[in-house]
Amino acid sequence: MDCTPEAVFAVLADAWVFPTWVVGASRMRDVDGDWPEAGATLHHSFGLWPLVIDDRTLMVEWDPPRRAVMQPAGWPLGEARVEIDVKPRGSGCVVRLVEFAVRGPGRLVPSPVADALLSVRNRETLSRLAHIAEGREGNHEALITGQGEEALPEQVDGEGGAEVDATASGPGSGPAR
Repeated sequence: MDCTPEAVFAVLADAWVFPTWVVGASRMRDVDGDWPEAGATLHHSFGLWPLVIDDRTLMVEWDPPRRAVMQPAGWPLGEARVEIDVKPRGSGCVVRLVEFAVRGPGRLVPSPVADALLSVRNRETLSRLAHIAEGREGNHEALITGQGEEALPEQVDGEGGAEVDATASGPGSGPAR
C-alpha cells in the first residue's frame, strides 16, 4: 500500500468504517467504547438486505502499527480468525491478511476451496482498505493511478523471509497467491 502502517491502523481503529472495507459486511449496529483494544467487540451485519445476519467481531490482539487479530462470528456459518500484519516497505507498507475458520461449519470446507474463495474476497478487502488508508493520508495520486491495487510479487523482507501482500489460508496451508 502506498501509505504508512499508521494510516492502515487508523482505518482499523475506526470501527464505523468497517463495512466500507470488509467485503460482505453491510452495516454497523454498535461499537464497544474501548474499541480497538483487545477484548472489545464490533456489532455489525453481513449480507444483502433482506438476507442480513447480525454478527460481531472480537478484537483478540491490537498491536499498532504492526499487528491486529480479530475473530468475526457470523452464525450459522461459524467463526473465523483474521490476522493482519503490516510492515513498512519503502515509502509505503505491505499488509498481509490471513483468514481461517476456527469454529462451526466453515471448518468443514476443504482448505483448497476455502483458500480460493477467501483469497478473492480478501484481495478486494485489502484493496478497499488501501483506498481508505491512502486517501486519509492524502495520497490521492496512488488512488488515481491505481498504484497499490496490484498484488506485489513475492519479495524478500529484511529478515530473509518472503511475504506476499494478500493471503488467505487455512491453518498450516501457507499463503494463497
